[in-house]
Amino acid sequence: MKIGIYGGSFNPIHFGHIGIAQWVIKNTDIEEVWLMVSPNNPLKDSSILANEEDRLRNSKEAIRQLGENAKGIKVCDFEFHLPRPNYTANTLRELIKQYPSYDFSLIIGEDNLDIFAQWREYQYILENFDIFVYPRKGSTRTMKEIMEALEVEDIKNIHLLQDAPYFDISSTELRKNLHI
Repeated sequence: MKIGIYGGSFNPIHFGHIGIAQWVIKNTDIEEVWLMVSPNNPLKDSSILANEEDRLRNSKEAIRQLGENAKGIKVCDFEFHLPRPNYTANTLRELIKQYPSYDFSLIIGEDNLDIFAQWREYQYILENFDIFVYPRKGSTRTMKEIMEALEVEDIKNIHLLQDAPYFDISSTELRKNLHI
């Protein structure tokens, strides 16, 4: 089974996260998307995060409310049980150990691709996993530019989801509007 790991703070989860997950299941070879709620992202300011249990509970409730429309989408607390801070490379290694028959891929936003070279062991991830990238509005990046930014010569396993619908929403904007 091919599993897409869509990690994030989900601070808060919103219809954009869910819409991307639904689109990936319908339009790629990924059979399930696991929304991997991260207790803490080493590249983000943790002081703005809501309580991890609240973010997990809210994410589960959002998926539960979708009912049949959430088929193939699961909310996952896997990183809650790993040493902190959480690094994606370590998470992927642990997933492979616990689920050796599954084929894992990553689903990331283009903003994460911009800082991918800052991720711990990003080369390991590039060499061993498919990466599905959700583009941002107005993006004009070419694969050549991405390869140059990541200092690699070949990235067959990076797939730009160019036909995915654009969701004009972000958790940052939601927090601002809610004054969180």
